Amino acid sequence: MSDRFDPAQTDPRWQQRWAQADSFRADSNSAKPKSYVLEMFPYPSGRIHMGHVRNYAMGDVLARYRRMQGHEVLHPMGWDAFGMPAENAAIEQQVHPGAWTRQNIATMRGQLQRLGLAIDWSRELATCEPDYYGHEQALFLDLLEAGLVYRKESEVNWDPVDMTVLANEQVIDGKGWRSGAPVTRKKLNQWFLKITDFAEELLAGLETLDQWPDKVRLMQANWIGRSEGLQFCFRLADSPPGGGCDIEVFTTRPDTIFGASFVAISPGHPLAEALAAERPEIAEFIAECAKGGTTAAEIETAEKRGLATGLEVVHPLDPSWRLPVWIANFVLVDYGTGALFGVPAHDARDFEFATKYKLPIRRVVAANAEAAGEPVVEAETGAGIAVNSQFLDGMTSAAASAEVVKRAEAAGWGSGKVQYRLRDWGVSRQRYWGTPIPIIHCAACGPVPLPRDQLPLVLPEDVAFDRPGNPLDRHPSWSKVDCPKCGAVARRETDTLDTFVDSSWYFIRFASQPGDSPFDRAEAEQWLPVGQYIGGVEHAILHLLYARFWTRALQRIGRIGFAEPFAGLFTQGMVTHETYQTRETVKLKPNEESFFQSPTAIELNWVSPDDVEKVGNKAIQRTTGFEVHVGRVEKMSKSKKNVVDPDAIIDRYGADAVRWFMLSDSPPERDLEWSIGGIEGAARFVQRVWRLARQPVAGSGDDRDLERRLHRTIAAVGEAIDGLQFNKAVASIYELTSAIEKAAPSAIRDTAIRTLLLLVAPMAPHLAEEAWAARGESGLIADADWPAHEAALLVDDEVTLAIQVNGKLRDTLAAPRGLDRAAAEALALASPKVQAQLGGATPRKVIVVPDRLVNIVA
Repeated sequence: MSDRFDPAQTDPRWQQRWAQADSFRADSNSAKPKSYVLEMFPYPSGRIHMGHVRNYAMGDVLARYRRMQGHEVLHPMGWDAFGMPAENAAIEQQVHPGAWTRQNIATMRGQLQRLGLAIDWSRELATCEPDYYGHEQALFLDLLEAGLVYRKESEVNWDPVDMTVLANEQVIDGKGWRSGAPVTRKKLNQWFLKITDFAEELLAGLETLDQWPDKVRLMQANWIGRSEGLQFCFRLADSPPGGGCDIEVFTTRPDTIFGASFVAISPGHPLAEALAAERPEIAEFIAECAKGGTTAAEIETAEKRGLATGLEVVHPLDPSWRLPVWIANFVLVDYGTGALFGVPAHDARDFEFATKYKLPIRRVVAANAEAAGEPVVEAETGAGIAVNSQFLDGMTSAAASAEVVKRAEAAGWGSGKVQYRLRDWGVSRQRYWGTPIPIIHCAACGPVPLPRDQLPLVLPEDVAFDRPGNPLDRHPSWSKVDCPKCGAVARRETDTLDTFVDSSWYFIRFASQPGDSPFDRAEAEQWLPVGQYIGGVEHAILHLLYARFWTRALQRIGRIGFAEPFAGLFTQGMVTHETYQTRETVKLKPNEESFFQSPTAIELNWVSPDDVEKVGNKAIQRTTGFEVHVGRVEKMSKSKKNVVDPDAIIDRYGADAVRWFMLSDSPPERDLEWSIGGIEGAARFVQRVWRLARQPVAGSGDDRDLERRLHRTIAAVGEAIDGLQFNKAVASIYELTSAIEKAAPSAIRDTAIRTLLLLVAPMAPHLAEEAWAARGESGLIADADWPAHEAALLVDDEVTLAIQVNGKLRDTLAAPRGLDRAAAEALALASPKVQAQLGGATPRKVIVVPDRLVNIVA
């Protein structure tokens, strides 16, 4: 047995042994209780970083622990492999997205395997492969047949350089995240999934997810955004009474209806578009609005701009009252009805708009009736008493709202309604590297589903990225087909699916992988819902919400029998690191000088931590010898080069030291700052355990204190892992290790060393296997049982008695638990400190509180 544990030799040997034994293959037919542990699968961007390591180490500890508890464990791995970055790489590196993606998968798979993860690699999948996305196409057709998919014209974020639709998250400061071009609003025919049909279910379902973080449930609830109010119609003043609904609005504050001073419609509202066709100034204004912010947050904070149309509407509660109609840039066409009525006194956005355009501001809510005449100096958005509101005066806001809804419904101009912030999910993307939408467009028949016997509809490989836009639109033959219904010349849909669709059901495919269908319901339901899902909080809304919707949709059409995909959710903190930059003066090109108003400018370049050496209180770039600027500690990011490559660290310290540091240094829900000191400390602990393991067996003697500590540690580590409190588990193991090191040789010390190896096995599996084998234990420690603790040994058999004289503490004494009153009194009276206080006097009374105190009254 070597003096030092050598991970370079040991790690690959045990990884090979696990692979040969097929140790981590999940058996769907097993009679054991089933546990499904899953981390959010990675995007194959090139190489893994320490953020990946932390995420997958956490899941791996839980998976190995569950196996040792006797569970059949499903712990799979796959690749979220479609998406825009692969097309960007194709453009920049002149490589096919598929080749780039598959090479990255091979690299990242090798890196993950070096960590010794207990992964069932037989279930590995990549969403970019036809044997995955072909089944996704079949599910899409299932939802289409069930009426949960439709197509309509919709406003989208459009990048005019990359010529593609962008999700709101891909629009940064109004510009495309890759091209930097100002994003505009554009109308396109898009495919949508009817997630709004499930809004109430999705909201109510959050109440059942008691193993989810409260913050994630709250974020989803806010995104769904349930609100109650009044939906009603305004009639244009030049329209005949009873002539229909000209402008429909929704409000959560019907009580403020008498405070209306204008009606605002979106630049994309049908009425605005009709006016634009006749009036150039309106068309010009709408075009300007399209260049502004595209997300709700950006529009909310942007300068409020409007254009008066010259039209007026009739107030529904007062036919003599006219309100002007404006087109306003802060009204979204795809949110609510695309129109609103402005109540400046009681809405901050309306107040800003009315102040700018000198529109009336009428107070209709006040703290009391006496305040009805007080001026409004800023929007007052709270509830109160209705004032200046005719028949509503004196009512509370709630009562006034109910009265307005009642009158609207009685008169037929509006009705009470529940509305949601949630919009239907637009899944069309104008790009190549995604799941082809299995639809054929026919001039006579309209959109026609692709016959199922033609699935999978495979992406063509012979595409070019020599200019922006979707290569499928330019392919000479792929989109040209005959209509399956009438045989006429038709064309394929060239949009591909949003990659969030790929990640909305992958966890089901992991559980069941038949060749002829997306999954087998009976097999999938043996594993699902996922017992523990682990991933970043950045996916708290969209991915998790879409996955919850997709599962519910599959349940509705009878594909699956459960509604919630993830029973338990844990969102781990990020791994952070200092950032480093060089500051360099560069000479500008002539055409740049006018912009910078200088012939030179300061250029900041990010520097990798691998190229930085700390010398005293300075940071020096190794390759140049120049001092670098030390910036903030931030999330590891390739763009800021503050990533640490796990391979180099594993080469130097071994996989177990890396895993141990990731688990030990911070509560798992908090950020962890990477440090060389931390990894070196973890490596030292690995060697401490190895030194203990190689000590010869003593074989006799007893140590009750160590035995109690051992059983308390077994209980504490198991409880901590169950609660995903890995740093607490590590702390308990540290304490036990120190106790073993200090203890004299004994049989219980030998047992403690053997048990220590079992406790560290989920976290440092290579070390545990090597030490287990070296001590002559049989089989793999990965297959061993988790140690049991004795409940009786968790309780101290000694207590500390407080000894008082006349109510004042004079001594503390160790005593056996359960000591009777007479023995406790005798023990207290024998104390030299008590004898000194009594001075020979006889106690008048002795009060004994068992196992707590003895009070002597002198």
